[in-house]
Amino acid sequence: MPNEALTVDQLDEKALLARIFPRLGPDTALLGPGDDAAVIASPDGRTAISIDTLVQDADFRLLWPSGYRTTGFDVGWKCVAQNVSDIRAMGAVPTSLVVSLTLPGTTEVSWVEDLAEGLAAGIAALAFEQCSVVGGDLGRGDQIVVTAAVTGDLQGRRPVLRSGARAGDVLAHIGALGLAAAGLAVLEGNVDMADPEAADDQELAGLAMAQLRPRPPRAGAGPEASRAGATAMLDVSDGLVRDAGRVARASRVGIDLDAEYLLAKAASLAPAAARLGADPLVWVLGGGEDHGLLAAFPPDAALPQGFVRIGQVHDGEGVTFGGQVPPATGWDHFAG
Repeated sequence: MPNEALTVDQLDEKALLARIFPRLGPDTALLGPGDDAAVIASPDGRTAISIDTLVQDADFRLLWPSGYRTTGFDVGWKCVAQNVSDIRAMGAVPTSLVVSLTLPGTTEVSWVEDLAEGLAAGIAALAFEQCSVVGGDLGRGDQIVVTAAVTGDLQGRRPVLRSGARAGDVLAHIGALGLAAAGLAVLEGNVDMADPEAADDQELAGLAMAQLRPRPPRAGAGPEASRAGATAMLDVSDGLVRDAGRVARASRVGIDLDAEYLLAKAASLAPAAARLGADPLVWVLGGGEDHGLLAAFPPDAALPQGFVRIGQVHDGEGVTFGGQVPPATGWDHFAG
């Protein structure tokens, strides 16, 4: 009979932390994990800060209808991706994460160790060298909840707000569009994804991984946009139309999205959408969690590498798609 997996309720807090800390990677703080609070440097004199939460059965499933079992590594990676993207959207550089874990006692210790390794791998791949997990909290609950607060250094630059877009500005985007939404459809569907590496359709498997472990744009994209004169910027987490609407409302302008460009993006996802019985344009316009950056630039600005023009800012209000009402609106955490 195989040995039963060690679970959280078989360890005390000290023993569990002893398994987590060595997996978190280099500590870049002045004072890192182990005390009542961490101490981090703030050379700019200002600190950008954001917080985000991943809740079991709301933001991820431990077992998906497709048969995929979410690993701790997946959740750790995604936690980093969504948090560092919020900091970049302000034009800042991520400097630290503080992570709070709520865990049922039946959670396998190996899953928690895997989560710590996902956090470290996500930071190494998606953030800057000066970023690390500097502390956090452990608690018991009925479901897994991972909350992370992230800090960032503005490095002497102004924060790029949502409210600075002006009529005549160019709307630009960097990063994926629709991949994470397509991946969600794969995971929620009936295509066997119990082992993505062995799946019959590797295109669908790749889309599933875009939902499980999203890859935001390169670490310097936000600060580069700030240096290039971005007038407004935000992380696209709830869908292009919804997040463009946030810029429009905050800046008191209208935004028209480039239908030709976005229809071409949707066409690239059409084969996967046909297999899943979905509309790829809804993925591109309404899907979130790719964590690209949406920014407005003055009309004469040179767009930083990787940013692509996808629309125009004009006098007015709301968001249109080629002058028409968009066929998708995006994700609302409470309205669904």
